[in-house]
Amino acid sequence: MGNQSEFQRPQLSPDSPVKPPELDLYMPATPPLAFLENVAFWLRIFRRRHHFRRLFVPLLREEDRILSDIGVNRSDIEWALALPLKIDALKALQACRKAREKS
Repeated sequence: MGNQSEFQRPQLSPDSPVKPPELDLYMPATPPLAFLENVAFWLRIFRRRHHFRRLFVPLLREEDRILSDIGVNRSDIEWALALPLKIDALKALQACRKAREKS
């Protein structure tokens, strides 16, 4: 091996649901806004991760040469796939690519 140190991937902060707006007037049938926001948040997260998997899992079957032409690394894709759901894998992969370009 060489004297190269292991590539340090960037640390990313997880997403969190936004606080629903405070209503001035509550009607008798006002839905639980915090619950609805949490459900919408998790639906967005699952949809985002499904989209990422649909785009990048087929790339794992390609050769390393083709992946380097695209600008990604096989280990970076596998790392992004293993991230927690609250972290956007596509943004993490882009941050990893920018960090690799700088070093």
